[in-house]
Amino acid sequence: MQTDFLVIGSGIAGLTYALKIAEQFPDKKVVVMTKAAADETNTKYAQGGIAVVNDLENDSFEKHIDDTLIAGDGLCNKEVVEIVVKEGPERVRELIEWGARFDKEEDGDYKRGKEGGHSEFRILHHKDVTGKEMERALIDAVNNQKNIEFIKHCFVVDILTQHHFGYLVNKATPDVECYGVYVLNLETNKIEKILAKITLLATGGNGQVYRTTTNPAIATGDGVAMVYRAKGRIENMEFIQFHPTALYEPGVRGHAFLITEAVRGDGGILRNLDGEAFMEKYDERKDLAPRDIVARAIDSEMKRTGTEHVWLDCRHFTKEKFIEHFPNIYEKCLSIGIDITKSMIPVAPAAHYSCGGIKTDEWGRSSIRNLYACGECASTGLHGANRLASNSLLEAMVFAHRCFVDAAEKINSLSFSNNIPDWNARGTTEPKEMILITQSLKELQQVMSDYVGIVRNDVRLQRAMRRLDLLWEETEQLYESSSLSPQLLQLRNMITVGYLIVKGASFRKESRGLHFNTDYPNKSNLVQNIVL
Repeated sequence: MQTDFLVIGSGIAGLTYALKIAEQFPDKKVVVMTKAAADETNTKYAQGGIAVVNDLENDSFEKHIDDTLIAGDGLCNKEVVEIVVKEGPERVRELIEWGARFDKEEDGDYKRGKEGGHSEFRILHHKDVTGKEMERALIDAVNNQKNIEFIKHCFVVDILTQHHFGYLVNKATPDVECYGVYVLNLETNKIEKILAKITLLATGGNGQVYRTTTNPAIATGDGVAMVYRAKGRIENMEFIQFHPTALYEPGVRGHAFLITEAVRGDGGILRNLDGEAFMEKYDERKDLAPRDIVARAIDSEMKRTGTEHVWLDCRHFTKEKFIEHFPNIYEKCLSIGIDITKSMIPVAPAAHYSCGGIKTDEWGRSSIRNLYACGECASTGLHGANRLASNSLLEAMVFAHRCFVDAAEKINSLSFSNNIPDWNARGTTEPKEMILITQSLKELQQVMSDYVGIVRNDVRLQRAMRRLDLLWEETEQLYESSSLSPQLLQLRNMITVGYLIVKGASFRKESRGLHFNTDYPNKSNLVQNIVL
């Protein structure tokens, strides 16, 4: 297959870009590829909302910029922060024109929530399923474009570069170029070749590297791993944000149900095993401190009391108010026997968001030519060492637009590269035991959760690296000798992402933002990004 524009990922970043490209170039082909259903994305599971300044009487760009810089703990790119905050309102307006519905007051003004780290009420939301509503609006708009083709249930194996012509490509190679991708067609079980003039990676996050995450099963860090293998630049992978309040359900692994930060924004109070409101011991902002502080505080209380969770107290809410704003959370809690008007909600931190990723410039360009990245898989410089709540959806839309602007200027000067060889599967056989893959995945998640979680130290990081080295060696042997499957490809990608997280954490000899190392409890004077 050949396409002018190839989009890998169908969340808010990928669909915003695809829609803009399709409208600008009705005569050109746009292919959107996803490994699952079209709407199975991290976007779909975003609850709280989108942070944007659209009430200049009570808010300002300067306040939003300052809040973002404070949360980022010295590592934000200020120019990028200003771009996202100032261009954000126009992108949200476009989304509303495409059909997204945000909650409104009786007078017609938008309801605005407040979350940790924000100085003002600026979070637009749709109940507690904001991401799902945004995804719906975008898919509806994309389906109205005749030149967008959705390819579902295809797994991207690798990015095509000069390496596939037989050239030696390394980090020092100038002008590495992307020509498209190899994909595993899950319907035919064959490896196919898709050539593209311009490719956008919008592959989302990597929460599945950890034992418990708010991310869906598809969040396996595929884009980051592929770019690293293609010798592209990866940045700040040590900054993994753990959402402080995932619903704690005994015995449940994998995808944890998120209790949005907006619940605390509306007055929810964190309490420890003894019923004490403990956040005032850790930060003057109490329950609305930035996520890194709240997650570490909860981790500290859990370790001190020997429990696996703390409590989120919403008993002082009226039932009507809670159901109006958080109907999804209310129903979920009720389904497991928790009436929020009578009982507190058990919560614990879970892996939530990767602040690092594929290093890009202010136009979303990666270090590989004709390859863009935006959304959670990218490291644009907005989040620094810690993402401010509800900035991610805004970033995805702003950078999808900027990728579109830059790609539109160059598309007519590009051509296809037709010399890429077909995939060679000679000598491979069907894997005889799936246990080799599933057990390695469990080991990876256990290692990352136990050694590279909210709190780290050098001994834990060294242990993690040794175990990851062994897992990588075993998985590469399996990859070379076996016919490919989504499970094997995802495991390979997750091991690579785990390695990058540990490597970044090992290089950072300080505690900053989401990275807390007990061997280096203070910040250093050397403020730098870790580029791998």
